[in-house]
Amino acid sequence: MSDDLTVIGQILESDRAAVLHDWLGEIRATAGLGASTKTLNADTESLLKGLDKGIKSGQDGTHLDGTAWEALKDALEELSSSGAAQGISAAQTSAVVMALKRPLFERVQARLANDPVRMASGIWTVSTLVDRLSQFTLATYQKTREAVIARQQQELLELSTPVVKLWEGVLAVPMIGTLDSNRTQLVMESLLQRIVDTGSELAIIDITGVPTVDTLVAQHLLKTVTAIRLMGADCIISGIRPQIAQTIVHLGIDLQGITTKASLADALALALKRGGYIVTRAKA
Repeated sequence: MSDDLTVIGQILESDRAAVLHDWLGEIRATAGLGASTKTLNADTESLLKGLDKGIKSGQDGTHLDGTAWEALKDALEELSSSGAAQGISAAQTSAVVMALKRPLFERVQARLANDPVRMASGIWTVSTLVDRLSQFTLATYQKTREAVIARQQQELLELSTPVVKLWEGVLAVPMIGTLDSNRTQLVMESLLQRIVDTGSELAIIDITGVPTVDTLVAQHLLKTVTAIRLMGADCIISGIRPQIAQTIVHLGIDLQGITTKASLADALALALKRGGYIVTRAKA
């Protein structure tokens, strides 16, 4: 262990409560967070304990490698995860860690006041160490946010592709937004499962909410129709607006053999007709 880390370890051992108190005060002043929250108090205390454990182990802290630094990294990950979950920005989360510099600087200066060379070296060690912790925190925060965004996107996909039972034996999938491979796969799986569960013989795919239809979108639709037919059901594509019809013709996309309708109402009327239903207006 270097002499500088030894000094930091001695400070944490003898003056941890005061360091924690000053750290929370610095967070309140610079990070824009309420330092009185239980979560922040627990997170900062865990960070100091993990830092103390890593320093006392004597293992190199340059890259926070080794088992002795695991407790510190776990505490940093918890700080990042809780911050991301609470909507705290990456800058604020990083500022929480950076606020540790001032309390440690002051105590290094006090202990090494009679040795300017060692004092400068100790301050530099504190600065680089805290910077390293801040970088690790930012990287963890980014991973956490990416995981949250990916989960939200998956939930939105599931919500934006509902399979609706319109009539006995008739299902409908209103498509809204751009179609891609992942979404098409999700639609296909949901629709095929509902066909099995309900024993439906007809599915309507409504693309009224799809802004544009290109070759890729058409391929996705054709794959879905093929899968539906392999299940023994038939399919109608509705929502073919004039602009989409012209685009399909210009692209040379072959939809022969697939029933298409201009609106969902027209598709439902055709589905009822195929099912042998006759819709009449009640007499006044």
